[in-house]
Amino acid sequence: MQRVDVEEILDSDSCPAPEAKSSLQDMGRINRWFGGVATTRQMIERIAAETGRKHFSMLEVASGLGEVPGIASRQLARRGITLDVIFLDRLRSHLPIGNHTVVADALALPFADGAFDLVSSSLFAHHLAPGELAQFVHEGLRVSRVAVLINDLIRHPIHLLLAYAGWPLMRSHISRLDGVASVKRAYEPEELRKILAANVLGAEIEISRHYLFRMGAIVWKNETLAQSTWIAA
Repeated sequence: MQRVDVEEILDSDSCPAPEAKSSLQDMGRINRWFGGVATTRQMIERIAAETGRKHFSMLEVASGLGEVPGIASRQLARRGITLDVIFLDRLRSHLPIGNHTVVADALALPFADGAFDLVSSSLFAHHLAPGELAQFVHEGLRVSRVAVLINDLIRHPIHLLLAYAGWPLMRSHISRLDGVASVKRAYEPEELRKILAANVLGAEIEISRHYLFRMGAIVWKNETLAQSTWIAA
């Protein structure tokens, strides 16, 4: 199944705020029910086990309403792991209500080097062309101290059928159309690995498969990255 870069309605600045909110709420349910929250939680548990740390500051990029890091944070707290999360999105209307929010471009993060322990995203990577994806990860590594986390879909014909079958679960027509587009433009794990390995020099990359065509990628920060530059694919 070839990747098809289909434009999604939610990406458009002309998408009305009420319809965008309804679609983001649909995405929250899908993340809760079908592995989105678990994928992020398991990556953070992996990082905690590797580093021996129990507390992390985290920037959630393209966060939408922030349900994935919010629920994962509560689940992790029961395991003794705590998060301080800042939510970033390109539109104020996409963000949760609260003080810990930032409106900014994911490809030009408005933070100093090493401002956070972790930079995370969920259902964002497939929106980016390979060169943009490399740029995002390089920006994430710049402002992180430990790792960049990517939680995203896996492109697969069965997953595409499931996206159509899931239409009755969606309250928003935008979610139905964008869900199909998301699967079509998602990366396969090996594609993601090749993009990152070719463009983020010196990175240690871990990619894992999760429930119902989800993948999690941890891009560890190391000393080599301080001297590297991203190369548009």
